[in-house]
Amino acid sequence: MFKAFLIKYAEIGLKGNNRYIFENALRDRIAGVLKPLGTYNVYKEQGRVFVECPESYDYEETVEALQRVFGISSICPVAVIDNSDWESLTEGVGDYMDAMYPNKDITFKVMAKRADKNYLLTSPEICKEMGAYLLKRFPGLRVDVHEPEVRITVEVRSKSYVYSIIIPGPGGMPVGTNGKAMLLLSGGIDSPVAGYMISKRGVSMAAVYFHAPPYTSERAKQKVVDLAKAISKYTGRMKLFVVNFTDIQLDIYEKCPHDELTIIMRRYMMRIAERLAEEENCLGLVTGESIGQVASQTMHSLASTNEVCSMPVYRPLVAFDKNDIVDIAKKIDTYETSILPYEDCCTIFVAKHPVTKPNLKRIRNSEKRLEEGIDEMVDTAIENAEIIIID
Repeated sequence: MFKAFLIKYAEIGLKGNNRYIFENALRDRIAGVLKPLGTYNVYKEQGRVFVECPESYDYEETVEALQRVFGISSICPVAVIDNSDWESLTEGVGDYMDAMYPNKDITFKVMAKRADKNYLLTSPEICKEMGAYLLKRFPGLRVDVHEPEVRITVEVRSKSYVYSIIIPGPGGMPVGTNGKAMLLLSGGIDSPVAGYMISKRGVSMAAVYFHAPPYTSERAKQKVVDLAKAISKYTGRMKLFVVNFTDIQLDIYEKCPHDELTIIMRRYMMRIAERLAEEENCLGLVTGESIGQVASQTMHSLASTNEVCSMPVYRPLVAFDKNDIVDIAKKIDTYETSILPYEDCCTIFVAKHPVTKPNLKRIRNSEKRLEEGIDEMVDTAIENAEIIIID
């Protein structure tokens, strides 16, 4: 029945003279996602992207792949009518109606889009005449132009396309059309969701994970790799940096006030992430922080960690409740991995009573205790970072 999919977009249509750039990016992203599934022909035509399917393909698998492509607002499985003359068109729409809806005791409405302005009928005329044809062919049908049970849409182009099923897409903008960012990826619930959310706005992604062996295990590291793989289904190919943070953490633990441990560790993570981001030509850092969720995420704490960065820090979850974040994590299939009980470096050296309103002057003074050796440790951590390609 369905030889092709008609792909609709929303925001891309507002891009004026630059729209073709976003259309091309969407087309290329769709082609890339479908390539492992078979030989699909993906092309654009007058405000639409079309996916022509191979002779043998998996419908569910194809739809699932398309639903991971940012920029798609809806996915319409279509019947293709190669000849758009009126007799072929009416017969093709009638055959579609017969195959899709064996029970004809239903209300319907015909909607038409005449992209080919030279076609013999206008869009309103197509709706009127097609509706009359269907009523004559299937006596059980009834017209309801306000709340029909079935909406049959006909798009007349060089070929004609008929559909009545509209599957929601993820929305957003095609990945790669809004630059690149570095995601601070932990093993928790929040940071994978933050990566998903920022990529939805067209940002491609690299990621950094701070590993602290032997205090964090290989299972904890693998958990983060698995999370990166899960979000890469949406973000595309990703470079994951695994930074050994043990020596830096121990130095901070030994020399700094324990109530400031988390803030100072976060500041060094941000410093390292920014340097890696610069190497990767990123335009900003991305974190999963939400105001007030934990001690290191109060307004005072966020200001303190921001202070060490010259690069913008994007926090797409900053005003989200935890339940909101969990709902998205479940939707993108990262939640079950995130809650696996493997420690991460942010939970190893935690003070009993961490400061919630850090004083920047005091934090800077505490960091002076680290001056001997900390820069070398940072350089070593960056130089020896393990790189994992998530594809």
